[in-house]
Amino acid sequence: MIAHFLLLFIGALLVNNILLIRFIALCSFFGVSNSMSTSIGMGMAVTFVMVLASSVSWILWHFILVPLHLEFLQISAFILTIAALVQFVELFLKKNSPTLYRAMGIYLPLITTNCAILAVAFINVSSNFSFIESIVYSIGVSGGYTLAIVMFAGIRERMASAPIPKAFQGYPIAFITASLMSLAFLGFKGLFGL
Repeated sequence: MIAHFLLLFIGALLVNNILLIRFIALCSFFGVSNSMSTSIGMGMAVTFVMVLASSVSWILWHFILVPLHLEFLQISAFILTIAALVQFVELFLKKNSPTLYRAMGIYLPLITTNCAILAVAFINVSSNFSFIESIVYSIGVSGGYTLAIVMFAGIRERMASAPIPKAFQGYPIAFITASLMSLAFLGFKGLFGL
């Protein structure tokens, strides 16, 4: 049983990384990864919201929407859940960490529309995961998101002082770097039969 959860976690973290393999949530990946501290903050915020949103969405799906035959409200219900949780995180950061709140700027409220969080809620339901499986999967996905964005931020910080030709500076070199990272993560395919 523990092996099943470990494989689910590793699969979500590395093998099917939400950013580098599935290419979901690239807007925040490129927008926030300019500095390491902002990337770590974004990763923590996404982790908190993703795990909580997945848990609440799972409960909402299994105990309200399906029993009342309201499955057609899935998208609206999940988005509303995510939006409410993001508002909570935004208020918390504004009060307890104003520097991080300002550094994240527009990307903090955009967690509401972060397709990775919504995608995980849908994957949990469509894969018919149990409650514990959905939490493990959400932690794995958010860990993979954080790992990728922090690695990318570290590379981008080093590239800021690198002699990059003018035509490649900014987003062109960022896209090239992200594609190389994606190729590196493809090396995890087949790991443990995943």
